[in-house]
Amino acid sequence: MSQDLRNNPTTKPAIAEALRDIQGSPAVPAASAQAAPAAVDLVTIKVDGREVQVKKGTNVLDACLQHGVDVSYFCYHPGLSSPAVCRQCLVEVVGQPKLVPSCYTPVADKMEVVTNSPRVVLARQQMLEFTLVNHPVDCPICDKAGECTLQKLYDDWDHKGSRTEFDKVHKPKMADIGPHIVLDAERCILCTRCVRVCDEVGGVHQLEMAWRGDREQLTVAPGQRLDNPYSLNTVDVCPVGALTSKDFRFTLRAWELYTVPSVCPGCATGCNVELHHGQNEVWRLVPRENQAVNKYWMCDDGRFTYKEIRHRRQSGARIGSGRGLPAQVASIDKATAFAAERLSRTVQAGGTIGLVFNAQAENESLFGLSQVAAKLESLGATVRRYVVGRKSRPERADKMLRHADMNPNSRGAQVFAGAGAGDANALLNDLGSGALKALWMVGEDLPVDDATLTELAPKFDALETFVVQAVHDTPLTRRAHAQLPACSFAEVDGTFTNAKSMVQRIRRAVSPAGDARSHLELVSLIAKKARWVENEAWQKSPRQAFLQLTAAVQPSDGSVGPFTSVDWGRELPPVQLRFANSRG
Repeated sequence: MSQDLRNNPTTKPAIAEALRDIQGSPAVPAASAQAAPAAVDLVTIKVDGREVQVKKGTNVLDACLQHGVDVSYFCYHPGLSSPAVCRQCLVEVVGQPKLVPSCYTPVADKMEVVTNSPRVVLARQQMLEFTLVNHPVDCPICDKAGECTLQKLYDDWDHKGSRTEFDKVHKPKMADIGPHIVLDAERCILCTRCVRVCDEVGGVHQLEMAWRGDREQLTVAPGQRLDNPYSLNTVDVCPVGALTSKDFRFTLRAWELYTVPSVCPGCATGCNVELHHGQNEVWRLVPRENQAVNKYWMCDDGRFTYKEIRHRRQSGARIGSGRGLPAQVASIDKATAFAAERLSRTVQAGGTIGLVFNAQAENESLFGLSQVAAKLESLGATVRRYVVGRKSRPERADKMLRHADMNPNSRGAQVFAGAGAGDANALLNDLGSGALKALWMVGEDLPVDDATLTELAPKFDALETFVVQAVHDTPLTRRAHAQLPACSFAEVDGTFTNAKSMVQRIRRAVSPAGDARSHLELVSLIAKKARWVENEAWQKSPRQAFLQLTAAVQPSDGSVGPFTSVDWGRELPPVQLRFANSRG
């Protein structure tokens, strides 16, 4: 949500609580949380007659917003440089002969700022009218309607009819400027946010302003396409409908969506995101501010991870003989009982069981699996642990947000599998040598493609028992004796641990596909029916599992453990998106 709306006195009381919950708070390392706070150099200023203290060097706009004073703006963004081109944020500073752009003016001790004088209000209305002179005002068909800053500010400050008596200047419409983005230059208000995102975030000059006067327009730089890995951030920061996403255009209106705070599952960075959903479908992922992780941004790859939620879903349980032969459709109760019986048979026979801790699964389910492993070992069973996940992609890594590790929870999987756990190569070697009699995989991912999995089929076929908890249907899952449908990241409550060892919440947004259950519930059901673990706290709920696992991994002496933050946070209901989002 734009800062102007976030602090608008007409909307703030109704949505302030929801906004705090949506945005959450950055994960704070335990070590830094224990350290003494650094001294902050403060200055005292007056804002509309009220004395406030702000950090030295803060601009006037941020100072006002921090203290709940509404100042409208278009071009300013806290994560970008400030060009002060829109002049929508003009305020009066006592002693200055002219109004000043608040986004560009630093605070000074004893400064007096007036944001609501007749002079300021008139300037604000005049600048808004000037912005609308050549704007098409096509809100009914604009994809940004319902979350457009221009639309909102008109409702807040203007409400005047058009005085334009001449034909408006027409500019290119529906211009294909990149693989993911469409430009409508007529709607552009020349704020230059998108240009600065490309230059300062993407690190490449792909957009620029061409021509002058009322003919000035946004366009791609000569010989360029808007195709950098962070291009869709330009859509987020665009305050109007000039830049729109090809993927989301003409799907749902903003007011038909609900938002849930979550974490991007695309790689180990763990960008904080808002998951926008409606009609029990996820429609888009957009970045959510967290200064400790991703600031205000996310990469284009991460935005499309939501497409995997319904792609090739395994929505029902199956049991059978494995080896790729036709399996019998079964209920979850029957399938977990079948899996428990097959695994118990291996334990009783003294065979070795392999347990796969998948880096795509949440911490709570992996902790549950570790508890089961410890119980099996106490019963005399031989257990081998493995940490697997999707194949790393070193070529995509950069100094911004894109990580080579394509798994959101590699760190968590390593913690709960233990120091002696093997990797995917160790798993395949043990399968080839016949060291394993049973294999239980929490997650279906292996760092190989489907063709390679087909080639490896004989190794899995040699197992006496093969159980897979899978989100997606793959050639590997079809060879299992028990195929159990698991929930995606958007269908469960839990936590991921990113590459910095920061524990971050994911929240359920949509109902599971078919009969899918969370990995935690499936692990618990199998453990109960095998009579290995029946009444542990972690089996009751994801929150209880989280409380138990944090107590287990955090050192009792207060030193820094394997995770640098441990906070479950509040339970949050979905919030209707209409003007309650952080986009822009």
